[in-house]
Amino acid sequence: MIMVLNQKGDIMISRQYRDDVGRAAADSFRLQVVAAKETGSEPPVKRIENCSFLYTRHLNMYFVALTRANVNPALVFEYLFQLIKILKAYLGEDFDENHMRNNMTLIYELMDETMDFGYPQNTSVDVLRLYINLGNTRPQDEPEPSQLTSQITGAIDWRREGIRHKKNEVYIDVLESVNLLLSSTGSVLRNEVTGAVQMNTKLTGMPECKFGLNDKLVIDKEKEDRKPGVEISDCVFHRCVRLGKFDADRTITFIPPDGEYELMRYRVSENIVLPFRVIPAVQEEQNMTKVSINVKVIANFSDQLFATHVVVKIPVPKNTSKAKIKNTFGRAKYEPEQQAIVWRVKRFAGKAECIINADVDLMPTVRPKPWTRPPINVEFQVPMFTASGVHVRFLRVYDKSGYHTNRWVRYITKAGSYQIRI
Repeated sequence: MIMVLNQKGDIMISRQYRDDVGRAAADSFRLQVVAAKETGSEPPVKRIENCSFLYTRHLNMYFVALTRANVNPALVFEYLFQLIKILKAYLGEDFDENHMRNNMTLIYELMDETMDFGYPQNTSVDVLRLYINLGNTRPQDEPEPSQLTSQITGAIDWRREGIRHKKNEVYIDVLESVNLLLSSTGSVLRNEVTGAVQMNTKLTGMPECKFGLNDKLVIDKEKEDRKPGVEISDCVFHRCVRLGKFDADRTITFIPPDGEYELMRYRVSENIVLPFRVIPAVQEEQNMTKVSINVKVIANFSDQLFATHVVVKIPVPKNTSKAKIKNTFGRAKYEPEQQAIVWRVKRFAGKAECIINADVDLMPTVRPKPWTRPPINVEFQVPMFTASGVHVRFLRVYDKSGYHTNRWVRYITKAGSYQIRI
């Protein structure tokens, strides 16, 4: 059973796919989850009276799945997330309770198409829009019944036939997030990169694409590239990728959806080039009236590149009264609401070194407590740079007509959780 409740716990929409649970179970959820204000502080899975409640929130609404069976929670949450994504596509990104009440018929129709007897079916927005619309589709645009059936039940439901573009282009974005935790002595406690390959394909017909990264296993097998490969692990692919071919020879082969989508996600945990090296030096006076802070930031990437939106948050004690700051570059000021000195640099050149010095005056306290020294947090964005070393080796497009394809590749590395303990 799938339910949508408002912030008071009242049922707005419910769809019962099996007979194991009823609407009366919603009262238990309203009393033990909604009224208890558990959202955000407790896990989104609740077991009440032999019934499992799995839920997530959108604005002030609860999307809840109820079952008495032993289900796969990952599958249930994926369906709830896909349902919210579909409703965003139909009702708008910020759809609320009023949008839901004004489109009851549409929502029930979508819920019937996306799930059958408790099993998720078709959650592709592009395919759903072919036969469930808001009256915007003209009669001549409607597909033939036989074509529609093959798209709903066929193997390639993410792309319809007959797509044409004046220019055949593929845009590839390799987006990486660097996670670092450095101890106060300089040893690495955590260091990994999570990446995603975002694509925007504008291709005619039903082409087949072959995509290649500098994967270590592939390069070692081919022995063509002199540069060492990167050990890519924990790959998660879009459903258009043929997993059988990837398991056999690590080739990424797929028939691409039309438009924007995420082709794959990956993780790299070895041989990472850290974009920034941060060297802190903090000294507390014995009477706890002053703290001296010196931080040096060094850019490790090429001098041909630059970082943007660099923010270094240097923590200070809670009883800070004022701070005298000297910095060689950018702007820095003490922000009491963040309990930190925030240093902002709009453009940080590669191989550059920047230093900030701060003398922090502390207010006397009745019961002095030792300063816990939270870590320094760094935010940044470096275009055309990958910390993992991953790069696109090739993208080949195969189509019957043999048309020419323009390919565009962009790399962006940003900070995930980039922390240096002091």
